[in-house]
Amino acid sequence: MKPKHFPDKLTSYCQSLVQGFAEIPEGRKKLLEQLGAYIARKRSEGLPANIIVICTHNSRRSHIGQLWLWAAAQWYGVDEVHTYSGGTEASAFNHRSLAALQRAGFPLTKRTEGSNPVYALDTGNGGEQLLFSKKYDEAPNPKKAFAAVMVCSEAGAACPFVPGADDRFSIPYQDPKDLDDSPQEVAAYDERVRQIGREMFYAMRHATRVGEV
Repeated sequence: MKPKHFPDKLTSYCQSLVQGFAEIPEGRKKLLEQLGAYIARKRSEGLPANIIVICTHNSRRSHIGQLWLWAAAQWYGVDEVHTYSGGTEASAFNHRSLAALQRAGFPLTKRTEGSNPVYALDTGNGGEQLLFSKKYDEAPNPKKAFAAVMVCSEAGAACPFVPGADDRFSIPYQDPKDLDDSPQEVAAYDERVRQIGREMFYAMRHATRVGEV
């Protein structure tokens, strides 16, 4: 399962996520299995599984979700999955989320400066994925035939209907922003990165098992 292009630190982190599935509450597992079933259905139809992870500002949880879905698809060999993120409005990829993802092992580098910097994820074999804050309907996000994964309750309430989406999943997470500039800040971001990673890996594993007896 280990992708050859993953840094050793990211590989070790991913292994710990897989070992932590028992920590996911049963109610959350049901939500995640619905997302996994969507991915499995697209695979069975020979279609790409495009997924846009959406939160209000496309700043914290949505980027974390996008990257972990990408990593999980790589880990389980689900090549049909293509991951994106967006917000109901644009702001910036928060530096605290970025740092927490780097601590988990993601090879992320800054490409541009400004109020909404662009970061690059090294996807191996000379490829990269560019990350920056955007509205969910802005490029490079797909306009149709995608799943919308709502990771904050505010975005879920603001977008009860996401134009172009062929399915919508509400999988909310507590915002680590609540502990910004506090002694608990780093721990809060690390905890959220681990929780989202564990759950996105669980959903992807389920996608590979749908239909098994």
